[in-house]
Amino acid sequence: MPATACGDSLSLSNAAAPSRRGGTRPMTTPTLRSVLVVLAPALFATACTYPEARARPDSPAHEAQPSLEEGAMLVQYLEIVTPDVEATCDALEEMHGVTFGEPDPGLGNARTAALASGGRIGVRAPLREDEEPVVRPYVLVEDIEAAVKAAQAAGGQVAVPPTEIPGHGRFAIYFLGGVQHGLWQL
Repeated sequence: MPATACGDSLSLSNAAAPSRRGGTRPMTTPTLRSVLVVLAPALFATACTYPEARARPDSPAHEAQPSLEEGAMLVQYLEIVTPDVEATCDALEEMHGVTFGEPDPGLGNARTAALASGGRIGVRAPLREDEEPVVRPYVLVEDIEAAVKAAQAAGGQVAVPPTEIPGHGRFAIYFLGGVQHGLWQL
């Protein structure tokens, strides 16, 4: 699906869903929102449980998980953009026992909660009328300039170049494979 850069939004107008009659039909905005509501909690649960599984020495996953020194990725910020911030936060609080704070103006008025990994999850409303709902992980990097260059070398298109968020660090967004990817440097 082609990405059209409008700030950090991604056009999903060409997305298609299977039809009951065997073909495909265009995905509607309500369908995309339903998919987001189903996927967001699963992504959140995965982000929250990953460090716990690594920390348990009796876990079969313990030995299979590489350390950060071995090149493992760490999600510093998991951003959920949704038209229904309150319902999303309420559902995540109920399912995972977390507490979302007040809107943070530095993060687009996202309400945030802690991830077990030390990062944050943020839920915010679209900042522009044309911004689509999205779940976007921001992977922690030591050198955001070098990471952006590596993303471009791999075929990624930079949507938002490295940008400072006072008190939070620097972030960048790129598109690759029809997916939005985020980078974060503390």
